[in-house]
Amino acid sequence: MKLDTKKLTLSSLMITLGVVLSPYAVPVGVAKCYPWQHLINVISAILLGPLYTVMTAFSISVIRNFLGLGTLLAFPGSLFGGLLASILYQKFSKTYCAFIGEVIGTGLIGALFAYPVAVLFMGKSPAVFAFVIPFMLSSFVGALAALIIFEFTTIKKIITQRKLNC
Repeated sequence: MKLDTKKLTLSSLMITLGVVLSPYAVPVGVAKCYPWQHLINVISAILLGPLYTVMTAFSISVIRNFLGLGTLLAFPGSLFGGLLASILYQKFSKTYCAFIGEVIGTGLIGALFAYPVAVLFMGKSPAVFAFVIPFMLSSFVGALAALIIFEFTTIKKIITQRKLNC
């Protein structure tokens, strides 16, 4: 695997942003929601592609957990959304596809994978679908913010002119 210096640098900036913004969480039900993570996932999906997006989400989750700013639910809550957002953006080259991928990947797939994480590693026994609403809400808000940033600012124009996306 060849590492791209530009992508690695942008990924490290996204990781830094994700960690710095992590104290700003919204408790929803049994989960803490971090819409910033989903904003970063969509931005990374558009700019970096699947591999770097998943590595970025994983790194943010690890650092947040080491600093006590997140829970183990950060892993399924961010990895699946970032991966699906990246894949859909790569396939269709539409920002709304990254939005949809993030919401479905985190809100449904990540939420379902959060259940065994909560049971096995956190000692909690929530209902199987207990994480769907909080994850869906958080991912929707964060992904919508990223969609607005890309669709209604000059960032999209800059990206297409400089061909930064994957």
